[in-house]
Amino acid sequence: MTAPTPAPTPAAGTEPFGARLRHAMDTRGPLCVGIDPHATLLRDWGLGDDIKGLTAFTRTVVEALADRVAVLKPQSAFYERFGSRGVAVLERAVADARAAGALVLMDAKRGDIGSTMAAYAATYLDPDSPLFSDALTVSPYLGFGSLRPALDAARAAGSGLFVLALTSNPEGAEVQRATAGDGRTVAQAVLDHVARENAGAVPLGSVGAVVGATLGETGADLAINGPLLAPGIGAQGATPADLPRVFGASAGDVVPSVSRGVLRQGPDVSALRAAAERFADEVRTAIDGADRAR
Repeated sequence: MTAPTPAPTPAAGTEPFGARLRHAMDTRGPLCVGIDPHATLLRDWGLGDDIKGLTAFTRTVVEALADRVAVLKPQSAFYERFGSRGVAVLERAVADARAAGALVLMDAKRGDIGSTMAAYAATYLDPDSPLFSDALTVSPYLGFGSLRPALDAARAAGSGLFVLALTSNPEGAEVQRATAGDGRTVAQAVLDHVARENAGAVPLGSVGAVVGATLGETGADLAINGPLLAPGIGAQGATPADLPRVFGASAGDVVPSVSRGVLRQGPDVSALRAAAERFADEVRTAIDGADRAR
């Protein structure tokens, strides 16, 4: 069955990112689809691992999904590896996806200090930049205060940030679950900083956290009054049914992120759309069922 065309998401500058994301998830479904054109996937689509294949892949994903999913998340590294020509493809994808109503989350995981962090922020969060995105992933592991230029730029532009907190890769635990001097884990300290940035925001703050859907019970306080980006659904082993167990009372603010679980259905546009719709429906069912059980 063909899904009805969702209502357009309010544009950046008209409302803060958190409010626009809440609207997008409520009207388009709670799902983020990653755009990850790695070499293996390009070959699986029958495309070359070159700029022509990158362009065809990206255009197909954007045309198939940008008018119906809440969030598209291009992984910048897969475009940067082709140099300026790859970045040009990424610029076009960002513009086309946003024009079709999807929120664009740039997955670049930037983190630095001072003027360098400010330059990263200008690249992705300045409305005059060709890579201007609705939100950006950032790393806080030079100290949460190092993110201040990005936090300020995002607030000024009505954009958002997703701060790495409890990532799904096993190596992350040696840093994120280390205990700070006050007894909190490093991840909890990051989450607490994020919660302070979102204090008083309605209906949802614009600073999110990245918490892997594959982690099981996190042992962390995830009540940050902001979105929780949850990678790991699909090919990495987590399912929508896992979300209530991992995120508890915060499950309604989760933005599950799926990449290969949807992308491997391409290049057939109908199959891409059906896979995204199926994941969004499964997420809704899991979260609504958990809400009724509480």
